[in-house]
Amino acid sequence: MTTALDTVPRTTADEELTVVPVRHWGRWIAAGAALLSLAGLVGSLATNANLRWDVVGDYLFADLIFDGLATTLWLTVASMALGLSLGTLVAVMRLSSNPVLLGLSSLFVWVFRGTPLLVQIIFWGYAGALYQHVKIGVPFTDITFVQVDTNDLLTPTVAALLALGLNEAAYASEIVRAGIQSVDVGQTEAAHSLGMRPALTMRRIVLPQAMRVIIPPMGNETINMLKMTALVSVIAAHDLMSNIQDVYAQNYQVIPMLVVASLWYLALVSLLSVPQAWLERRYGRGTGRTERATVLGRLLGGARLFGGRPKNAKEKVR
Repeated sequence: MTTALDTVPRTTADEELTVVPVRHWGRWIAAGAALLSLAGLVGSLATNANLRWDVVGDYLFADLIFDGLATTLWLTVASMALGLSLGTLVAVMRLSSNPVLLGLSSLFVWVFRGTPLLVQIIFWGYAGALYQHVKIGVPFTDITFVQVDTNDLLTPTVAALLALGLNEAAYASEIVRAGIQSVDVGQTEAAHSLGMRPALTMRRIVLPQAMRVIIPPMGNETINMLKMTALVSVIAAHDLMSNIQDVYAQNYQVIPMLVVASLWYLALVSLLSVPQAWLERRYGRGTGRTERATVLGRLLGGARLFGGRPKNAKEKVR
């Protein structure tokens, strides 16, 4: 008796089946159009006489630019340290069952996340108009232990640090809170059953596991902080953007000087992306995700897929 399976042609181990990969012509056309547009833009910028590449070259490695870069990097590191430490404290307070701590932490986040960063920078920069002196003493009495002039205490750099750090603390607290809540509550209960105190449980059990959720957005916050330091130029904090503005206020070369600033910001952001990718891989171990961490790896992988199958064109069918 003949069945339907007997009519299907079969291949032997020695026979070869030629596999023709699918050609995605639309991808090649789109890629070619994108590269052509990019080449046209780059060529237009390179040959534009108004861009003044000679001015860019003169100021790209100037001492004034390096002084601004040092201040920008210092503000970024100090503001992120202040924001992360204070944000972790605020996040723990928001998860507390104490209504006073919960209310104060919620008020902090509401104020510093609800007002623009530029407004906060200007406020701290001109805080001397609100309080002429900063006093430490007994409240509601004339007893004063320390009194300092506000303008002497809140220099432009200190004002910028306070504005950036407090604003970052409000956002960091929400990131840390989300990371803590992503850890299963059974971890905390198991630690308490072993006799671990809540503070020790948070430090040794919960936070290390929460880092997998915290690291990616916190890396983005660090990069964003680097760029947000440009806003402190409104109070002349002597950062990179402040020094750039001082230069083009004298030579009127606005566009070339902005190109100098952009090149340095791009370079710094690229450097910050390296430790961010390393931390994401480190804290993401054991999650079953094997994504390429580098942009170059993703581009090479995508290029192999443009022509269809990345394997050999011929396969043996057994």
